[in-house]
Amino acid sequence: MYSFICDYSEGAHPNILKSLASTCYEQNEGYNYDRHCINAANLIKKEINHEDVDVYFLPGGTPTNLISIAACLRSYEAVIAPSTGHIEVHETGAIEATGHKILSVKTPDGKLTPSHIQEVLDGFEDEHTVRRKMVFLTNPTENGTIYLKSELLAIRKICDENDMYLYIDGARLGSAIMAEGNDVKMEDLPKIADIFYIGGTKNGALMAEALIIVNEKIKPDFRFHIKQRGALTAKGSVLGIQFEELMRDKLYFKLAKHSNDMAQKMAREFERLGFTFLTDSPTNQIFPIIPNTIITELEKSYQFYVWQIIDKDHSAIRLVTSWATPEERINEFLKDLNQLAQSLHMIKNL
Repeated sequence: MYSFICDYSEGAHPNILKSLASTCYEQNEGYNYDRHCINAANLIKKEINHEDVDVYFLPGGTPTNLISIAACLRSYEAVIAPSTGHIEVHETGAIEATGHKILSVKTPDGKLTPSHIQEVLDGFEDEHTVRRKMVFLTNPTENGTIYLKSELLAIRKICDENDMYLYIDGARLGSAIMAEGNDVKMEDLPKIADIFYIGGTKNGALMAEALIIVNEKIKPDFRFHIKQRGALTAKGSVLGIQFEELMRDKLYFKLAKHSNDMAQKMAREFERLGFTFLTDSPTNQIFPIIPNTIITELEKSYQFYVWQIIDKDHSAIRLVTSWATPEERINEFLKDLNQLAQSLHMIKNL
């Protein structure tokens, strides 16, 4: 049984494990003040070509989102997010538990647009309603789609016009950056977002996210927010070491490219066989629409999510590849898929 459930099933890239093992007996200052966190932060600043940012290392995506949003907003302020956004559907109401409302917007592909945001802004707003203060988006989205630079700049513009922060959840940022057709560079992000993070957990790290704060208004006392929310890690060097390795020799981007390549190899074969997709995803998540009879057979050897029921005979499944997905496994899956598709074709022709 091979899993295409998610991109964090495996442990961590061997370079990271080797580095962690080699530093086991080091004595490091705690709470991100160690030399590894400082070095990793400098490597990230170099990668994004922006020195005047604050970098923090956190142990997971949900605490990163929770802390970032709670730190930016006053008690009566809210965040605008797509209805498929991670903070809306996969974080157990974490944002609402901080006292902040999520104003969700339905989108066809998981991507926010200025018109979506304007619809929320056009609603009645005074002291009787929450104030719209932040726009949350994920790149790539939960649907595997990516934002072009022009789309992000358009969202930046409406945020500026309405005094709102723009926060980019980068849990799979490497996958977006390395996707075919992407024109957003790492150095573009601090020019577009007020705050964003580079996800490591879903791209080769054991557990580590690098949060980058650009806007000067957000920077003061941010460590207090991290500590209060329980994410100021005593052994912060463990997080810093992971990003040292991910940033070394472009490993972060090599791993993301491999992940994308494996998914897109599957996507091309689904397309060749005549199947369509729920969304147009160039990343490591693909959503082919296939007959339920084929799904039932595939489930005997592979794990994946049945993402959406299309009709009584067809459903969209989600297949996710990772930095560690062996191409041999992809080839085995495609061989099985072809056999099932051929059998279905033969049955139809009887």
